[in-house]
Amino acid sequence: MTERNIRVEPIDRRAVEDQEVEIVERKGLGHPDSICDGVSESVSRALSRAYIDRVGKVLHYNTDETQLVAGNAAPAFGGGEMVDPIYLLIVGRATQEYEGTRIPTGKIALEAARDHLAETVPELEFGTDIIVDVKLGEGSGDLQEVFGEEGATVPMANDTSFGVGHAPLTETERIVLEAERSLNGGYSEANPEIGPDVKIMGKREDDRIDITVAVAMVDGYVADMAEYDAAVGDVRRHVADLAEEYTDREVAVHVNTADDYDEGSIYLTTTGTSAEQGDDGSVGRGNRANGLITPNRSMSMEATSGKNPVNHIGKIYNLLSTEIAESVVSEVDGIRDLRIRLLSQIGRPIDQPHVADANVVTEEGVELDEIETEIAAIIDHELENVTDITKRVIDGHLSTF
Repeated sequence: MTERNIRVEPIDRRAVEDQEVEIVERKGLGHPDSICDGVSESVSRALSRAYIDRVGKVLHYNTDETQLVAGNAAPAFGGGEMVDPIYLLIVGRATQEYEGTRIPTGKIALEAARDHLAETVPELEFGTDIIVDVKLGEGSGDLQEVFGEEGATVPMANDTSFGVGHAPLTETERIVLEAERSLNGGYSEANPEIGPDVKIMGKREDDRIDITVAVAMVDGYVADMAEYDAAVGDVRRHVADLAEEYTDREVAVHVNTADDYDEGSIYLTTTGTSAEQGDDGSVGRGNRANGLITPNRSMSMEATSGKNPVNHIGKIYNLLSTEIAESVVSEVDGIRDLRIRLLSQIGRPIDQPHVADANVVTEEGVELDEIETEIAAIIDHELENVTDITKRVIDGHLSTF
């Protein structure tokens, strides 16, 4: 094993699964914050691929400042209309010329945004329902130099920052994550009235779990209040059935709890996202790198989406710490709860963190010193192969939100 600064120590809390109260959230693909995350990451991947195709390597860029300004819509049973378009601004830095080769970064960003929106929020008409603007300047010279050191096999960290990862997921975390994926996956394909703006909040008190689901229904697929009510009931039953796969605890599912049928106030939308009416969005305000918002656990506030996957620590260390935590838990017996924290130092090779800190809750009867060496060895191996993260991100094999 190398001389990396790896620490393994007990954690200063009970395992999340054993705490009396747990709160977990996930913002679905069509939530305004997730739209910003998704567009930013799609643009990031597109720029990386374009740089590799045109000059043979990824150049300096970041697109992690995308902002969404909500539009205005008039939903109605059977199909309403957009009144004022949503506005999406892609902001960041991108190298536009390298050794005489020009790279059309604005065009690349627009095409990536269009493709992502068509896939994730298909009811949005690009150019009319949503207007996308691109403002990509060039990065500062000092950061470009840190990024582009010639001949280095391992990139230097672009920032002094940290990433955090956890494993294993609790029952509540798994239900929240898988419920949104299911609703925005096969379920919505069979039930097109379900819009992609699905937000799920999980609360566990002792052994009771409450799952609150907010689903933007698409008006073009809902004829009247009876059909709307039936769709809400179907979602409730689907999530309740899914939850049974992950827990034996008591689970109650609540859907669109702000609805007032008597007043005709329901979560009906024209496009399937709350961005059509009053709900703005921003990169980094939603899900962390593991796809969840988990106030019972420590989290990095860095936006993972849109950052350059070569040396931007806000991306690499959040993804890597999550991967390390999952690897350790799958390979080492006796771990009840694990937190991995990776701290970088600007200009230092990314495989040599300032510290790699593993905090462990062991299973009953297991002492930390029995598994400490094994944990450290896995962390060391993952850090040695840190550049694998870059390729997997560019290929779209790792989700950032």
